[in-house]
Amino acid sequence: MSTEVGHPEETPPGRPPGSLRKILPEPGPRRILMVATFVDTIGGGMFLTSSVLYFTRVVHLPAERVGLGLTLAGLIGVLAGVPLGEIADRRGPREVKLILLVLLSLTMVGYVFVRGFLAFTLIAVFDLLVNTGANAVRGGLIRRIGGEGATAYRAKLRATTNAGVAVGGLLAAIAIQADTRLAYQVLIAGNAASFLISAAILYRLPHLQPLVRPSREARWGRSVRDVPFNAWAIINGLMSIQYQVLLIPLPLWIVGHTHAPRWSVACCLLINATLCVLLQMRVGARVTTIRQGGSAFRTAGLYFLTSSAALGLLSAVPGWAALLLVVLGCIVHTVGELWHSSGQFTVGYGLAPAYAQSQYQGMQSLWTSLLGYSPAPAFLTLLCIDGGRNGWFALGFFFAALGCAAVPVTRWAEQSRANAARTAKAP
Repeated sequence: MSTEVGHPEETPPGRPPGSLRKILPEPGPRRILMVATFVDTIGGGMFLTSSVLYFTRVVHLPAERVGLGLTLAGLIGVLAGVPLGEIADRRGPREVKLILLVLLSLTMVGYVFVRGFLAFTLIAVFDLLVNTGANAVRGGLIRRIGGEGATAYRAKLRATTNAGVAVGGLLAAIAIQADTRLAYQVLIAGNAASFLISAAILYRLPHLQPLVRPSREARWGRSVRDVPFNAWAIINGLMSIQYQVLLIPLPLWIVGHTHAPRWSVACCLLINATLCVLLQMRVGARVTTIRQGGSAFRTAGLYFLTSSAALGLLSAVPGWAALLLVVLGCIVHTVGELWHSSGQFTVGYGLAPAYAQSQYQGMQSLWTSLLGYSPAPAFLTLLCIDGGRNGWFALGFFFAALGCAAVPVTRWAEQSRANAARTAKAP
């Protein structure tokens, strides 16, 4: 009998493939978590869109100080994922998630009172510590609630997340246009409220009993010692640099080195968000096993190779052709992102023991932060802006090589699980 909450979803005959009913789960834990996620990400979209402007225009911190504080906070914050994930696995993810949401709300309130660099950095460090832990716990919560259909369910949640961030970004645009201290602080307060509302919704979830773990594996830090998993997680962390391509080098490349219209920068994010909402579930439905997850990485790498080549050619064509290449490059890159995220969900869940999902999610997040998000600004700027067209081509080959490497590494990791299972059954 399954120990997970929820069950694989079946599509009743005659249900339109694009209907809201297909996106929204039946009443129960899955729907509760999805609604809570939507509320949470609306607040996140409001804060992410406006936070840098608030700290520079209202708090009057230099942009480089803001970047330094966030970098320090990010490097320290990654340390929280594994221990907080382990606590969630041992105590139950629901209760730990509720506590962390309340702490995140208090952190947001703290930003309202920031007046200098030191206070900003301290609050940012606490914010990233709690946020990293909350993401690890959320991964374990999704696995428990999603049951055997967790990968498909997470694809739905990712579509929901993109929709929530888009709504939050539109709300933030109103405050940014007003450009006053009060307007920005209303956005911060709104994000703080979104955490509390999300916690109130998640409170309706049932308590999830910790799963029984083998006595010989009762020590902390199993994920740290899992070499095959970490080998895959390192590849995934490096490939996660792709999430920053449309945010960091492409706008600089379009504005400073091509004849494409400046407004095409906004089109990139719109294309990305729209396709993620529309197609994430379809792509995710095709990646359901660990082996398929490894192949999804290879497919993603080839898409990134194609999109990087198209974006690199922007500097060599006239304005109308550059605009077409921007649209084409963003579409192809987003399709690659869909395959990467689907493979990431499937392999990350599939390789982790059922009783240590949150801990493994924390370990995966650690590598993603250290190798993907933290070095991405400097790496992408150096390669794609300073390196020019050849740098874009090199970026494509970098992603393609990672995608191809993921296939044998994933098979090795899967085989290590099979070998361990046979050893455990041996007399």
